[in-house]
Amino acid sequence: MERGVWIIVGALLMAGLTACAGENVDAQLDLRAQERLREILNKDPKLPDGFSPRPQEAWKVPFAARDRNCRAVLDPAAGKAPRRALTAQAAASYPGHALGETAGVALARYAGTEAEWHIDDLGKALRECQAVNAGAGTDLRLRTLPVGGMGDEAVAAELAGRLNGYPYALHVLLVREGDTLVSLVHTGFKRVDQKRTELLARSVLGMARA
Repeated sequence: MERGVWIIVGALLMAGLTACAGENVDAQLDLRAQERLREILNKDPKLPDGFSPRPQEAWKVPFAARDRNCRAVLDPAAGKAPRRALTAQAAASYPGHALGETAGVALARYAGTEAEWHIDDLGKALRECQAVNAGAGTDLRLRTLPVGGMGDEAVAAELAGRLNGYPYALHVLLVREGDTLVSLVHTGFKRVDQKRTELLARSVLGMARA
């Protein structure tokens, strides 16, 4: 009986330590910066013609990316930015006029120079993510896209093939602007216009700088 009591006490202590650790992570958040990022994405967003100005909930990855590198590249645009030194983040999506077109946008701010480390890690992950094969008719192949003149550093790629048996394409663009990571996905059926993706990215960067 006494041994059982000590087991329970130990479990409660571990739970308390876990809770404290969670509080420490939350304490690093900058609530003012968080509100600012949300405002940028939700208050009269300046997007290219053809995108709804009414933001919706964060974009969701429409397939199970088994490869951790592919997940790492796609998660930031879904509002799941790398957590190390993260101080604020916000995410939203905007429907486009083309069939299956959606823009998923996320902003994440970091303490110190951590954003520089994260964009380097994401660039490596992007180069390692070669394909997504999630079964059930989902098979997407990755190719890197040229990108220049955006932010301090930027990487981009296209995933194209079939999603649940239907033609599907997705552009992913990751840009570091100072201490902020800007993550963008631009999706559509059959193909996605690269020039439109770049125009969308420049619009989002303009919003972030305002």
